[in-house]
Amino acid sequence: MNRIKEVLEGKGIKQTWLADKLGKSYNMVNAYVQNRQQPRLEVLFEIAKILNVETKELISDTKFDDKI
Repeated sequence: MNRIKEVLEGKGIKQTWLADKLGKSYNMVNAYVQNRQQPRLEVLFEIAKILNVETKELISDTKFDDKI
């Protein structure tokens, strides 16, 4: 699971903007945001760079998060 959706919402950024910056289709970014598909590590690092966040902020450990 990833937290791309939460980070985008928190920053007020649209999926279409991220898709453009990544050079990916809106459908691909939407699949990442909806957790239907996980980005490759290289793409995850690029997303973090574009959003100006630490890569770890985009990753969710559901087992850990459920215990908090």
